[in-house]
Amino acid sequence: MTTTHIFNVEMTCEGCSGAVERVLNRLKGQGVEDISISLPEQKVSVKSTLSADDLLEIIKKTGKKTTYVGAQ
Repeated sequence: MTTTHIFNVEMTCEGCSGAVERVLNRLKGQGVEDISISLPEQKVSVKSTLSADDLLEIIKKTGKKTTYVGAQ
């Protein structure tokens, strides 16, 4: 089942959001369908069949402080 998961990610610049986008783009076709990043709101939405915990660990690999907000 595909779910849209929302995360708060500490991003201060385009480089930060780019790092998050790169790690998630690697999983396109392997569970990640769509990614939406709002730098001003410091929010990342991921439409995926992967669990929230899996996505949280993947985003944390960027070194950014990340918390799970919920699913839509």
